[in-house]
Amino acid sequence: MGQHILSGNPPVPIVLRKSARAKRISLRISQLDGRVTLTLPRRVSEAEGIAFAREKEVWLRGHLDKRGSDRDITIGAALPIEGIERIVRSGAGRRVILDTDALIVPGHPEQIGARTQAFLKLRARDRLAQASDHYAGKLGKPYTRLTIRDTRSRWGSCSSAGALMYSWRLILCPPEVLDYVAAHEVAHLAEMNHSSAFWDTVTRLHGPYTAPRNWLRTHGSSLHSYRF
Repeated sequence: MGQHILSGNPPVPIVLRKSARAKRISLRISQLDGRVTLTLPRRVSEAEGIAFAREKEVWLRGHLDKRGSDRDITIGAALPIEGIERIVRSGAGRRVILDTDALIVPGHPEQIGARTQAFLKLRARDRLAQASDHYAGKLGKPYTRLTIRDTRSRWGSCSSAGALMYSWRLILCPPEVLDYVAAHEVAHLAEMNHSSAFWDTVTRLHGPYTAPRNWLRTHGSSLHSYRF
């Protein structure tokens, strides 16, 4: 349908869309890029939708403020990797190097973001494959494949065919959080639900999981603010 600007300080762009399947007006904020989408049922007018968004303005701005501003990854930027804040620094040679308190990235300044992201994706795949192999071995059920994506609404998934999918941004979390997500998804190889049997399986594989689960609920949305 297009875009509407919700006036105020600052103005908030809202993407408008119609959906034949929608039964009510919905207002959503993408944790990946902060985009606000207003979805309207087919018979609801644009004016009604804008009025709804205006009624929800305090809620909307509160969530946008909580999310914070996007953070571009350039030389000098601070970036958490495996839960430890590192400063992105320029380097020589060809390899990206993870140091105790820095990520050393060679290349032209315009390439820093892309090279950092490529490094993080490879490291995430390695760590998630290692964790998934470990928990699948404990469970006694193999998975069929492992995919890394930049997902908007979930940290991982397990299909009925045994395919695991994870967000590569988990490499920004403390290791115990990444391990919990891997255990959670591997547990779905045995229990394709969130029943008490499923959570018992997660506990058997991972041990207590309340702390890493709460960490994701509290801090997870901030991981989507890093722009590469």
